[in-house]
Amino acid sequence: MRAAAYTQDQFQPVKLKKIPTLASSVGGFERLVQVIADVLPADEKIAAIGIGSPGPLDPHTGYLLAPPNNPEWHNFPLAPKLSEHFGAKAYLDNDANLAALGEYRYGAGKGHRDALYLTVSTGVGGGVISDGRLLQGYHGLAAELGHSIVDPNGPLCSCGFNGHLEAFSSGPAIARYVLQELDNGATSALRRDESLTARQIAEAAHQGDELALRAFRRAGEYLGIGVASFLHAFDPSILIFGGGVSQAGRILFDSFEESLKKRVFHPRYLEGLVITRAQLGDDAGLLGARALAEIKSGL
Repeated sequence: MRAAAYTQDQFQPVKLKKIPTLASSVGGFERLVQVIADVLPADEKIAAIGIGSPGPLDPHTGYLLAPPNNPEWHNFPLAPKLSEHFGAKAYLDNDANLAALGEYRYGAGKGHRDALYLTVSTGVGGGVISDGRLLQGYHGLAAELGHSIVDPNGPLCSCGFNGHLEAFSSGPAIARYVLQELDNGATSALRRDESLTARQIAEAAHQGDELALRAFRRAGEYLGIGVASFLHAFDPSILIFGGGVSQAGRILFDSFEESLKKRVFHPRYLEGLVITRAQLGDDAGLLGARALAEIKSGL
């Protein structure tokens, strides 16, 4: 959990605090209330609260629907309860959406009206800015880009369905592929270990390990398949990558770019397209939540 307090004319927080989420424990709401209270300056009135959370959620009602890693908060009225407690309007949205909004307003996406943000990390999340507005959709569930199907016969995703982009290109998916290949007799400097991470695999790939390189080429190949469809749907002028896996560099992006070029149905989609890294790091979601609060409350 991360909380920050901002004034209307400053983009650096007055105070910032983070604590472990402890998703499997009870009392999560009380802990969240406390971490928010800890960053509030004394005697200051809160104008609005912006909240980013893993989905699925409903930004229109402020309810968390079924966060897979936090059963305590299933069908939980997070924004209404925070609003009641602090006496200020509270607004909720998907954390990847808010990272997209943060990068668009304050980071790599400044100056663009149509932006696509992808975080490639423990999962694959996304956010879309279309003509200067955050895309939410009818149910508030738009831009779940990591759960786009890139191979209906592909591996099982963390959400329980097969063949999603997240099941190919996320950090855990890369590790699962390496473990399966080791079980099948592949040779590698990597050793079979259930705690193997994408970061360790990236280090081996940079040292020339063929299995590790193959794992990242595969992840990049499917990332290109997914992004080609996203370009067809949203036609952005900038594509922003965040998340730890995206830090792997050319071992991922060489195959991604080759795959993308092969799969866009017209080269016009790539003309002028900026492909870049996120600039705000861990602050992207907080700044996106700040922007959400400003936009929704008309500050």
